[in-house]
Amino acid sequence: MKMSDSRDIKADRATVWAALLDPEVLRQCVPGAQEVTGTPEEGFEAVVVQKVGPVKATFRGAVTLSNMIEPESLTLGGEGKGGAAGFAKGGANVRLEEIEGGTRLHYEVEASVGGKLAQLGSRIVDGFARKMADQFFARLEEVIEGPQQPETAPDAGEEGAPGEAGKKGWFRKLLS
Repeated sequence: MKMSDSRDIKADRATVWAALLDPEVLRQCVPGAQEVTGTPEEGFEAVVVQKVGPVKATFRGAVTLSNMIEPESLTLGGEGKGGAAGFAKGGANVRLEEIEGGTRLHYEVEASVGGKLAQLGSRIVDGFARKMADQFFARLEEVIEGPQQPETAPDAGEEGAPGEAGKKGWFRKLLS
């Protein structure tokens, strides 16, 4: 299964880059992640619980970062084993582009499964993989930016206004 898309994130490239390298951010962004530990240099270990159709499994695996050109692009690769459920592996080529008001994150994802999961059929597996990728990048955007405030919030559009602090994600606050 292959897919590609892009997301506009209201943060500078350095902030988005740092978020992609942070194990706590990755834990929050990977759907079903129970823990993510490690470093960008040595790779990350992850435990993820997922249900694909009727199959529920705990995957234990590794996430590696490669082809890193700071702060422009990197490749996220992952492989996990879910015991009797089988295995899943995939990768995402991520490219960060500066745009007015933030960063455009482009991604190309490729995923495959084997074992019991592969027996579910490509429609179920492809739909699940697409949903996982969309959720990961949507959560990344939310972790960086913070939850979206309604546009009718008082003073939300004014720089330095009381509503402005509530709009920042915890990760942006950390780097501010």
